[in-house]
Amino acid sequence: MRRLLCLVLASGMLLAYTAAQEKVYIRGRVLDSDLQPLSGAVVSDGYGILIAVSGPDGRFGFSATAGDSLYLSVSHLGYRETVEKIEIPQADTEILIVMERQPGVLPEVTIVNNFSDLRRRNEPVTTETADRVYLEMNRGGSLMTSLSAIPGISSIEIGSGHSKPLIRGLGFNRIVVVENGIRHEGQQWGADHGLEIDQYAVERIEVVKGPASVLYGSDAIGGVLRIHQDPVPAAGTLSGSIELTGRSNNNLIGGSAWLAGRSKRFFITSRFTALDYADYRIPADSVEIYSYHVMLNDRRLRNTAGKEMNLHASAGYLVPGLLARLSASAVTSRSGFFANAHGLEPRRVDTDLYDESDRDILFPSQNVSHLKLMGHTTWEKGIYRLESEAGYQKNFRQENNHYVNHGYMPAVFPGTPDGPPHLEREFEKDIFSLNVRNFFEAGNRHSVSLGLNAGYQDNSTGGYAFIIPDFTQFNTGVYLYNRINTGRHTSLHTGIRYDYGRVQTREDVDWFATPVENPGTGEYEEVFLTRAEALDREFGSLSLSAGFIYSGSNLFLKANAGKGFRMPTPKELAANGVNYHYFRYEKGDSSLDAEVSWQLDLNAGYDAGDFRAEVSPFVSYSPDYIYLDPTYRHDFLYGAGNQIFEYVQNEVLRTGGEVRLRYRPLRFLVAELTGDYIYAEQLSGNKKGFTIPFSPAPSVRLNLLYSPKGKGLLNDPYAGVELVYTLKQSRIVPPEKETPAYELLHLSAGGTFKFNNTELDINIRVQNLLNRKYFNHVSYYRLINAPESGRNFILSVKVPLSVAN
Repeated sequence: MRRLLCLVLASGMLLAYTAAQEKVYIRGRVLDSDLQPLSGAVVSDGYGILIAVSGPDGRFGFSATAGDSLYLSVSHLGYRETVEKIEIPQADTEILIVMERQPGVLPEVTIVNNFSDLRRRNEPVTTETADRVYLEMNRGGSLMTSLSAIPGISSIEIGSGHSKPLIRGLGFNRIVVVENGIRHEGQQWGADHGLEIDQYAVERIEVVKGPASVLYGSDAIGGVLRIHQDPVPAAGTLSGSIELTGRSNNNLIGGSAWLAGRSKRFFITSRFTALDYADYRIPADSVEIYSYHVMLNDRRLRNTAGKEMNLHASAGYLVPGLLARLSASAVTSRSGFFANAHGLEPRRVDTDLYDESDRDILFPSQNVSHLKLMGHTTWEKGIYRLESEAGYQKNFRQENNHYVNHGYMPAVFPGTPDGPPHLEREFEKDIFSLNVRNFFEAGNRHSVSLGLNAGYQDNSTGGYAFIIPDFTQFNTGVYLYNRINTGRHTSLHTGIRYDYGRVQTREDVDWFATPVENPGTGEYEEVFLTRAEALDREFGSLSLSAGFIYSGSNLFLKANAGKGFRMPTPKELAANGVNYHYFRYEKGDSSLDAEVSWQLDLNAGYDAGDFRAEVSPFVSYSPDYIYLDPTYRHDFLYGAGNQIFEYVQNEVLRTGGEVRLRYRPLRFLVAELTGDYIYAEQLSGNKKGFTIPFSPAPSVRLNLLYSPKGKGLLNDPYAGVELVYTLKQSRIVPPEKETPAYELLHLSAGGTFKFNNTELDINIRVQNLLNRKYFNHVSYYRLINAPESGRNFILSVKVPLSVAN
C-alpha cells in the first residue's frame, strides 16, 4: 500500500512539473472609496489561498496561467471583502480594485457575503462561514452557542460558559477543530470537557459538514471547524477595539480588548479577554435527579458560576512572497458543576453554604488551562506556494471534589496518591504538531496540493479516581489533492491520503490495596490490582474523496463521496472507572478496530438575488461505529453499584440534511427559514434498531431581519425576530430520555452610533423571551432533568479605535 501511495504522489508531482503552461504577470492596485491607496490588503483566491498582499502604494502582483479564470478575494480590516472574477489574458495586464467600508450588520442567521457564498459554491463539501460581524451579533455563552443557529450545528451545553461542538450529530473525537492551521487538542473525549477557545479572538470560522479526512486525517469523519485569527494589519497603522458584554441570566460581566499595529514589514496583534459569571437560572423551582428531589434557591443551579481569562499575542514579518507569523495564547477558566449532581449518586449538599453567594465556586469544580505556541510561514514564488505550521500545546485540567471512597478505597484519604485530598482527577497533555502543504499549478485549469501532517501527544493523569491511563499517541499522514476545472462552470476534485497512528497506554495499578483470596491457602491477601494493562496498538488506513461542482450564475450543484478514518481513543481502548458526571461505570475494549465511515454529500442551490433556496442531504455508513453501550450489569465493587457501560462496535447508518430558504421582499426586510434533520440507526449488535447517543432532534428556525437606512447619529440599524421550533426526540438509547418538543422566541437589535469621531457598535439580544422551560436533548445536564437557561438579556458594546501612524 505504501509503495502504491508513493507512486501516486510521484505521478502527481511529475504531472505538475511537466504540464505547466505559459505564465503572465498580473499587476493590481487596491484603493479605498476616496481613491486613496490601501496598504496591507490581503489578496487570495476563491479557496482562501493567499496570493499577495498590497504594498504601501496599494499595489500587488502575481503570476497566473494565460487563458485561465480566477476569483480574487480582497480583504482588509475595516472594509467589505471584495470578490472579482477575472479572465487571465494572454499578456501581462493591470487591474484596479476599489474597496468600500465594512457594513455594520449582516442578516442574523444568513451568514453569507460574497466571500462566504463563493466558498459555499466552490468547496466540494457543504461549508458554512461565520465572520466576526455574525459572531458579535449572536454572542452566546461560548463559541458553539454562538454558532448554534447554523443548520446542522448543535452543541453539548456544559452549564452557561462551556460547550462542545456537534456537526450533524457527531462530536467528541469525530470532528476536528483547527485554529490558525493547527489542530486543537484537549481532552475532547469527555462530555464535560468544553472547547478551550476564546470566542472573542475568532475573526472567521468555517464549518465543514461531512468527511474531511483526506485533508485533516483521523477524527475528521464528521466535519471540521476552521478557526482563523486576526488578519494582518494595514501598514503604518495602530488600531484596536474594546468590547464590553453583560448577560442577565447568570449576571455575566466581561469584555475583550484588542490592539494591533504594523510598520511596513513588521506587525503585532494582541488581545485580552476576561469574564466573570454567577450561577445560571432555569425556569424551574426544583430538579428531580433520578427520583431525588432537589429544591433550588432563586431558580439557580447552585455552583455553576465561573471565571475566564485569556491572553493572545502574535508578531509577524511580511514582504512580497513571504509571510511569517508567530502566535501565542493562554486560555484559562475555573468553573463549578451543579453541586447536587456529581459523585457516586445524587446527594444532599449544604444548601446554606452553597446558596450564600451565587458567584462563589465550591466543590465540585474544574480548573482548565490551555497554552498554545504556533508558527506559520507562507512562501510563494511563481506557480508554487509552500505553507507550514509548527505548534506546541499544553492542556492542563483538574477536577476537584470532596473525597468519597468506594470499593476498597480507604474511608479517609491517607495522603497518597500525591496531591491534595480534593483532587479527584488531573489530566496534563503535551501536544506537538507539524503541517506542510505545497500548492502549485499543474497546467491550465489544474491545481495540485501535496501535504504532510504529524502530531504527537503525551498525556499523564493524577488524582484519587481512575478513568483512563497515561498514554502517548502519534499520528502522521500524507495526502495528494487535485482540482481540475473541466469547464467554465464545472470542476472535479479528487483526493487520496494514507494515515498511520500508534497508541500506547501505560500500566496503571491501584494506589490502594484490595483483599483477594489466595486459591492455594484460602486466605485473603492485600493486593494492588492492575486497573489498566500496558497497551501498544498501531492503525493505518487509506482515505479517499471525489467531488463534482457545477456553479452557474443562479444554480449550483455539488456532489462529494468520501471514505473517512478514525483511530480509537485511549478512553475507548482502556477506560475502567466511574464517570462521576453521569453516575455510570465505563469500560474500554483494547481490541477495538479503527472506525471507518463512507459518506455521500449533495448540495444544491438556486440564487436569484432576492430569493435563495438550498438543500444539503447526506447519507453515511459505518461498519464499525464505536460508542458507549449500556449493559444490564452493575459494578458493586469499584462502581458503588453504578450501571456498567462498555465500548462496542456496530454497523450504523446515518442520513439527513439541511434546508435553507431566504427571501427579500423589500430592500430593508429579509426572511429566512432553515431546518435540519438527522436519522441514525444501528444495524447490528444488541442495540440493533436503536439510534446512536447524542442524536439531536429535528429543528426549524424562522428569522425576520429589518434593516432600514440609518439616519443622523444611527448607522446600520437592525431589528430581528427568531422563532425556533424543535421537534420531540423519541428515538433514544437508554438511559437517555425522550425529550419533548419546544418553541423559543429570540429578539435582537442594534446599530452603530456615531458621536463626532467616536463610534459605538451596540448589539442587544434577548434569548428565550417567553422564559420557556425546555430540555435540550444533547445537553450535558439532560440526564438529570435540568432544563436549559431561562430568559437572558445580552448587551454588547464595542468601541473601535483606529490611529494612523
